[in-house]
Amino acid sequence: MMVPDDLLEEVARRFRFLADGTRLKVLSELHHAGEASVGQLAERSGVPLASVSQHLNRLAEGAIVDRRREGTSVIYWVSDPTVVELSELVCAPLREDALANRR
Repeated sequence: MMVPDDLLEEVARRFRFLADGTRLKVLSELHHAGEASVGQLAERSGVPLASVSQHLNRLAEGAIVDRRREGTSVIYWVSDPTVVELSELVCAPLREDALANRR
């Protein structure tokens, strides 16, 4: 079955949103927290606040995270569960390799 070019372009666009190590770190922390503000994610990840904010904006642009305002804070959460599944698929063999190399 052939995949239409427009669908392939959308897939490539989604992967571009994930193609940054710092962005993946912030996304991982957000996934583990469930919901968090920019400040909380900066503290948890060790990534500067301005950088966390920029990465979250990119992830929101890609419909990977969503946000809502609570008073003066903006709360983020992972809105696309397929990203978590994809991360698990990619990370599982890498974890296994890392464990095997420690032995």
